[in-house]
Amino acid sequence: MATFDAVVLGAGINGITAAARLAKGGWSVALVDDHDRIGGFIAAEERTVPGYLHDTWSSWHPLFVTGSAYAAFGPDLHRHGLTYANTDGPLTATVTDNGTVALAHRDVDATVAGFAEPGDRDAYRSMIDRFGAHAAGIGGLLGIDLHTASALRPISTLARSAGRAGLETYARDALTSGRAWMRARFAGAETDQLWAPWLLHGGLTPDSASGGLMVPVFAATMHGAGLPVVVGGAGNFLTAWEAVLDELGVTILTGHKVQRVVLRGGAAAGVAGDGFEIHAERAVLTSTTPNALYGSLLPKTAAPSEVVTAAAHYRPGRAAMQIHVALSGPVPWADTRLAGVPLVHLSDGSSSTAIACAEAEAGLLPRRPTVVVGQQHVLDPTRVPDGGAALWLQLQELPFAPYGDARGELDTADGWDRKLIEGYAGRVLDRLAAHAPGLRDLIRAVDVIDPISVAAYNPNALCGDPYAGSAELDQSFWWRPLPAGGHATPVPRLWHIGAATHPGPGLGGASGYLVADRLTTPSRPRRLLARLGRA
Repeated sequence: MATFDAVVLGAGINGITAAARLAKGGWSVALVDDHDRIGGFIAAEERTVPGYLHDTWSSWHPLFVTGSAYAAFGPDLHRHGLTYANTDGPLTATVTDNGTVALAHRDVDATVAGFAEPGDRDAYRSMIDRFGAHAAGIGGLLGIDLHTASALRPISTLARSAGRAGLETYARDALTSGRAWMRARFAGAETDQLWAPWLLHGGLTPDSASGGLMVPVFAATMHGAGLPVVVGGAGNFLTAWEAVLDELGVTILTGHKVQRVVLRGGAAAGVAGDGFEIHAERAVLTSTTPNALYGSLLPKTAAPSEVVTAAAHYRPGRAAMQIHVALSGPVPWADTRLAGVPLVHLSDGSSSTAIACAEAEAGLLPRRPTVVVGQQHVLDPTRVPDGGAALWLQLQELPFAPYGDARGELDTADGWDRKLIEGYAGRVLDRLAAHAPGLRDLIRAVDVIDPISVAAYNPNALCGDPYAGSAELDQSFWWRPLPAGGHATPVPRLWHIGAATHPGPGLGGASGYLVADRLTTPSRPRRLLARLGRA
């Protein structure tokens, strides 16, 4: 029956940043989660062989180090031991089925030097420069509640830097797929091969609307920030946050499964579960999906019927699988340049990735999956024994309930049973071994996290979707999480944060930070009265 100014439900990155910002603003805060430790989809474990440390879920931090939460708490996190390893050279690469490699470096000029078409080199530089000129406005829109008057500030900033014609172009980009956007600007295949697979990391496909906006965002962000990983594994990120939260006086209550939001007089007044109730005098922030918030945490009568109905229709995206591999030696890439690349995609670009997405959305196991190959040990050798290597493989094009196999080889009748899990993991490893001959001889152990396990671990991973809901245009930007949008809910003092809310998925902590910042920043009239009082 403890009482706080605010209760934050869900201790993923958005819950963490919300709790920290509220506490920094002078609020007493309880951060509540049903897991044994904070972090959500952030963890590091020896999942294969002792001495091999794997980031279990998320791993790369370019969105975090370029966001508001890091700007506010980065110095404190580093003071408490957070250290990043990053690349100044090779950044990301894509290897196609015929062995062609498209390679991006941190340096833009080094990247375009590998382009076959001279005109593409200037077009690529122009893409990066254009984003840089308008980054303040675009970044502002991706880091603010679009349903508040504050959204006018980044719009105004973008209008000043881009002009009316530029605003219209960005609006068109937001309605354009990544494939179409790149096809209109580049004659060669390199840009498409490099960045079409990255759209999967935003929950999109190469043919999804808004890809035309997100391709330059991904490319420019990574050229600028690189692909930082936490030295010693993602667990050290949590250790630093735990120290910061403790320093700020946040009460962390793990192992508490919340079953309902407590209402008093129609307003949010806390949370409760079996054997506990935590009161909130000023706000409750829930990092959940809308399905959970309006379908189980709140009584059906707490919100208008149209909101409850819209929440029930909120859709998951594709399911995902993680494969962790311990190797006794370096990855034997056929193209030796890939040995120093932190993150490699196996894809032909838009063509093969779009087909794999379509197969997954039709309920089929893709015949040629896009494989995300993370080589964190290239940046942080402390994660593996001397001479060893580890692979972080991510599959983002899977059906949660498979109806069949596009290749006609694997039996899906019993769903994701052990035989199917091992069979599909074998397909993925075979696809990788085609570009790294001798790979299988180096494998010491393999650990697979299937879509059912993804969903079981995190209730926000609807149907195994780690991005907490489809990121198609009708569920993004203004319309995320619901057509009514926004982080404020119809229930007074109840706020909605997390990957299911704007700006969507990604390890940035933006929604949690911006809601907490809004709650703790005095309004303009209050600031004016304070100035007059001081005068």
